[in-house]
Amino acid sequence: MTFLDQLRNAERQNGSLLCVGLDPEPAKFPTHWRGDSSKIFDFCAAIVDATADLAMAFKPQIAYFAAHRAEAQLERLIAHMRSAAPRVPVILDAKRGDIGSTAEQYAIEAFERYGADAVTLSPFMGFDSVAPYLKYHSKGAFLLCRTSNPGGDDLQSQRLSSVEGTPLVYEHIARLAQGPWNLNGQLGLVVGATYPAEIERVRALAPTLPLLIPGVGAQGGDAVATVKAGWRGTAQASSGPIVVNSSRAILYASAGADFAAAARTEALRTRDVLRAAWQQVLSN
Repeated sequence: MTFLDQLRNAERQNGSLLCVGLDPEPAKFPTHWRGDSSKIFDFCAAIVDATADLAMAFKPQIAYFAAHRAEAQLERLIAHMRSAAPRVPVILDAKRGDIGSTAEQYAIEAFERYGADAVTLSPFMGFDSVAPYLKYHSKGAFLLCRTSNPGGDDLQSQRLSSVEGTPLVYEHIARLAQGPWNLNGQLGLVVGATYPAEIERVRALAPTLPLLIPGVGAQGGDAVATVKAGWRGTAQASSGPIVVNSSRAILYASAGADFAAAARTEALRTRDVLRAAWQQVLSN
């Protein structure tokens, strides 16, 4: 089964477009674990267990583990996901971007060490920085395209030349990912929920690629506008799936012992908002 198959199956099975981001910060943990980095696995596993039937994907951010020397806890967590939510794919948010043998090592890290189903990558160094990941034919790779941070304008919204009508950088990335770079149908794009007009533009340029869309929740992205701009398909299947990520709003919904129950409540709320927008798109 390919990564795209996994996404579509999880979308259908859980009736969800929601990706639960796992960005563990011990300083924000529930009071009884506050500041204890040895509890990263316990905290994240509780979130996974509470949201396994609501998520289309899980997205652990590797820096939040590595900063606390918790890579072994990340390995253990992904193994736990396989048991608790075997049909929900795992996207390792690493944003790697290097060439040659170094990229090959990063691919081994993502897919063999951690066992992720997909990884996020920076395309800045060109196709040879992406190609090593595509050797894993059942895996996926999301290329940074139009990100949710304000500084994305510094490069992504610049034109490739001064000639009027020349594509913007993010438009060029979308075209490459939909076309010549997508050798085995493995690529997707990262587009921020804070820019719904750009989501719609990316979707026009890349009609069939999965879009990983961060920025809903704490970053203020509009869930309904996101779905309308990005999701394409029929009642039977999505032709252009979207994976809408929420991290902090779910993880830190409560600072008490009820943190997992509160996370489930927030995930359910977000899942249902996205689902309602999804149904509106289908009915139009």
